[in-house]
Amino acid sequence: MFMAPDPGLLRLRIALRAVLGIGLAVTASELAGLSLPASITGGLTALLALFTVGDPTVRGQALTTALLPAVGFPVLALAAVLHAVPTVRDAVWLAVVFGGVYARRWGPRGHALGIFAFMTFFVAQFLHAVPGLLPQLYAATALSLAASSAVRFGVWCVERRTPPPLAPAAPTGRGLSRPTTRQAFQATAACAFAIAAGQLLSHERWYWAVGTAWWIFVNTSSRGETLVRGFRRVVGTVTGIAAGLLVAVPLDGAPAPTAAIVAVCVWGIFYTAPLSYSWMMFFVTVLAGLLYGLLGVLDPALLALRVTETAVGALGAVLAVALVLPVTTHAVTDRWVGQAVRAVHGCTAAAARRLAGDPGADPAPRAAELEAVLGRVRLALAPLVHPLNPVRARKERARQVLALLDDCAREVRGLAAVAADPDASHDARLTAACGRVEAAVEVLVGAVPERAVTTAAGVPGHHPGAEQALAHLHGLERALAALAAPLRGPLASA
Repeated sequence: MFMAPDPGLLRLRIALRAVLGIGLAVTASELAGLSLPASITGGLTALLALFTVGDPTVRGQALTTALLPAVGFPVLALAAVLHAVPTVRDAVWLAVVFGGVYARRWGPRGHALGIFAFMTFFVAQFLHAVPGLLPQLYAATALSLAASSAVRFGVWCVERRTPPPLAPAAPTGRGLSRPTTRQAFQATAACAFAIAAGQLLSHERWYWAVGTAWWIFVNTSSRGETLVRGFRRVVGTVTGIAAGLLVAVPLDGAPAPTAAIVAVCVWGIFYTAPLSYSWMMFFVTVLAGLLYGLLGVLDPALLALRVTETAVGALGAVLAVALVLPVTTHAVTDRWVGQAVRAVHGCTAAAARRLAGDPGADPAPRAAELEAVLGRVRLALAPLVHPLNPVRARKERARQVLALLDDCAREVRGLAAVAADPDASHDARLTAACGRVEAAVEVLVGAVPERAVTTAAGVPGHHPGAEQALAHLHGLERALAALAAPLRGPLASA
């Protein structure tokens, strides 16, 4: 977590900005004379706005943030009004779950709005919100969104100079073959199980099981991914509970030290989220314990119940993904590995055209696309390389695939850098090398829509940048050729 590269200190700046934005939101709620539950709602609203809104442009982020109340306010009203009618309340929450997951088909904006709708309902359960509390909760939500937006888009707009990481294109489909539709049914089934089992354990804190089931389905798409994410959530929760016993319980809601540790937890959530789900859940769990301390209801038994409810929610997610429209790990890994190989070819094709003299060809965006797809490949292969995977041969082959794709990414970055050099010019040897890379890609994934070489061969000889470009192309050839073996081995049956 602490040794992972952070180019431009982007994660650090986003985490510090979150502390500032959420701190300002809570301060605004307190200065407005709102109640403690309302201030907690304001802080969680700011956290969700800063954490979930991830449109590729600043303008898009601002629009999505402005739309959050449009989904949050009606959901909050439903949760409060139905608080005393458990059966209807549970049915409505399941409808919110289905709609929130289904909305992911509309990209980052649908994803953020869906999460905000679900979490608004969750916060209402956490605070036992009733209709009389709605005006204060609405005021806290509006104040917090204004305060956090002032920090995000005004005081410290990190994204104006550093665009957010490129998100790989989501797979498409029709009907139940569309991943978002399938996941909507799976998540709804998981949350239904979590509601029933969670309420058997506790009539007051059952919602933790539902929250666990929901969040396990964020950024997962196969049975293996769901198992790994569920395991990591339980690990993060258990370690967070242990820390809560040592930190949150002794504090007993003391405002000043609690606020300081809450700030540390907020920083930890944002800083570790891109790297480790377990560490993120550790900080989330400690934060939850501190909030319970502020509300005056924290005790060791409550923390123990939190672990049990988390395990129930994880079990619900695993059962749902195994029984409701299941998708194998192989189906997901095969798709993302193929997309990564095609991204390698796309960058090679753009670099070849650039080196051939086409100023409009730019391999840099293709290289960025490859990095984004590789992140998704790592997530898809996580179940196969997990330490608890008992099949050693399959684990080793999955590690081979990851290592070779990392080699491809390194060579692609080098090739893109060479092509960006204005002194680099065409060399006939590059045409042949690009053709061999294209042939290697076609062996792995079949015909590609874009040809690597679109210009006539140049003059044989040595030209500026040619030697470096050739070295990177030869590296790509070797890595792509080596990929053929593990992709045809036991990994294919995972």
